[in-house]
Amino acid sequence: MPVQRRRRLRFMPLNSLIPNILTMLALCAGLTSVRFALDEKWEMSVIAILAAGVLDGLDGRMARLLNSASKFGAELDSLSDFVSFGVAPGLVLFLWTLESGLGGVGWIISLIFTVSCGLRLARFNSMLEEKQPAWASRYFTGIAAPAGASISLLFMVISFYTGDDFFRSPILNAAWMLFMAFMMASRIPTFSIKRIRIARRFIMLILLLVGGLAAVLASYPWQLLSLIAIIYMATIPFSILSHRRLQEQEARKASSPEEDDETAADDSDDDRDKEAGNA
Repeated sequence: MPVQRRRRLRFMPLNSLIPNILTMLALCAGLTSVRFALDEKWEMSVIAILAAGVLDGLDGRMARLLNSASKFGAELDSLSDFVSFGVAPGLVLFLWTLESGLGGVGWIISLIFTVSCGLRLARFNSMLEEKQPAWASRYFTGIAAPAGASISLLFMVISFYTGDDFFRSPILNAAWMLFMAFMMASRIPTFSIKRIRIARRFIMLILLLVGGLAAVLASYPWQLLSLIAIIYMATIPFSILSHRRLQEQEARKASSPEEDDETAADDSDDDRDKEAGNA
């Protein structure tokens, strides 16, 4: 092998490491949330988990933009997701309310939540090899791990601005954690936000809406996060109906399948996102 060729193989551009750097930052944010929980800095714990979710959403897209997706990055992303969205929320909620209220039972519930997140991620990785119809890219199977982790903290977030001890009830939070564990591990279809398309005539309106939400987030962060979680959960019945309708259409077209070029392109983009490690 020529010397120049060997030198190129020994070095790689820094840009190609950006997705993995973001994944590592997400992993660190998830672990740091546990550290904040041990110090009883509950708001910081929630912020750290939310930050891990944002970073997790960025790493796959950066890998796609930079054309630097790799098997290593996908495996690292799965490990980061398990720690940040399975282990961290389970420990935070256990330390916040389940330990003092339920003791050993609370620990079991935290384990169930964590294991359910791990199963959800394992199923996601196994489905990458399966042939899916083009429209399947519009849905997740079960609630995605970052959304499940964030929504599992809903009552903790509500308690930040209400100050009501009711929302710190160990029984209430245990029941909610079990429900979220079921939703993550289930095969219930949920909308994939990354597949939403915006008509060009609405772009300015969307940008104005984002600016307004940023202002609300700065003034009423916990209220806004609670509202977003509730709205997300309210969309699940609609995602089930929409998924069922598309399944029926697919069955009717099975005898004479026709490929829609635009939808097929979306599916190809989604496959690249999955290879980059979005769960």
